[in-house]
Amino acid sequence: MRAEHEAAFEAFVAARSDDLLRVGFLLTADRGHAEDLLQTALLKAYRHWGRISGADAYPYVRKVLVTSAASWRRRRTTQEIVSLPAHDAPEPDQTDAFAERDAMAAALATLPPRMRAVLVLRYGEDLGEAATAAALGCSVNTVKSQTTRGLARLRAVLPARALEER
Repeated sequence: MRAEHEAAFEAFVAARSDDLLRVGFLLTADRGHAEDLLQTALLKAYRHWGRISGADAYPYVRKVLVTSAASWRRRRTTQEIVSLPAHDAPEPDQTDAFAERDAMAAALATLPPRMRAVLVLRYGEDLGEAATAAALGCSVNTVKSQTTRGLARLRAVLPARALEER
């Protein structure tokens, strides 16, 4: 039985880890943190794989990812974070597509965690209002208000960033 669970888990990771990493990146705005977050979420899911493998596991693991990101953010605000200087200066992106993604990730990073999670699930994961509410454990009206406020903040931030870059 254990071998079946491990095979099912490995197949899930192979099939869905790229999608989960994308969600993690949108939540954290840092690829390294997103990879760590994904690894944590997969570890938590593996511990309970016998219960969730029969159903569609993706929503469950996505919810673990979102809640872990929120708890990491709370933990990071109470700890001192030391920033080390980079050895090499990063090169700017050469394509418009990467620049737009970077601008969107930076704009998402300015939002509060709950608002960011709502927008990532609604537009990044293409979930409806009811599914987003279920994934976050809140009401549909909360999702609607957080979506409206989040989009308004993004509209205010994105044009300002575009003007700064010129």
